[in-house]
Amino acid sequence: MTGQFGEEILFFTSIPLLGELADVVSRSKFGEKISDSGYSIGQLIGLYAGMTNTVRPVSVPRLVSDPDDDVVIGTALAAKADFIVTGDQGLLSVGEYQRVRIASVRETLEVLASG
Repeated sequence: MTGQFGEEILFFTSIPLLGELADVVSRSKFGEKISDSGYSIGQLIGLYAGMTNTVRPVSVPRLVSDPDDDVVIGTALAAKADFIVTGDQGLLSVGEYQRVRIASVRETLEVLASG
């Protein structure tokens, strides 16, 4: 994907994050939306995985209370990412870890727009 100013934007995931995504979208509150999409959960996960680069997360010390959030950070480190874009308050409270900035969508868009 190319950003507004021609910069390359890559998306990364890991097997544990794909598993967590499958778990989340399997919850009953998403049932109607998944059904309306015309895709199965497996197909949606496959489509998402096809748009991302899969890496093996590195181990990180416990940084937030939810161990799944540590996997997000470990995935970003393995990907040598510049940003983790999230709405998760636990991750946002970290702010930055080993030069990976953890930011909201709004903050990320502001940074990208400022060049």
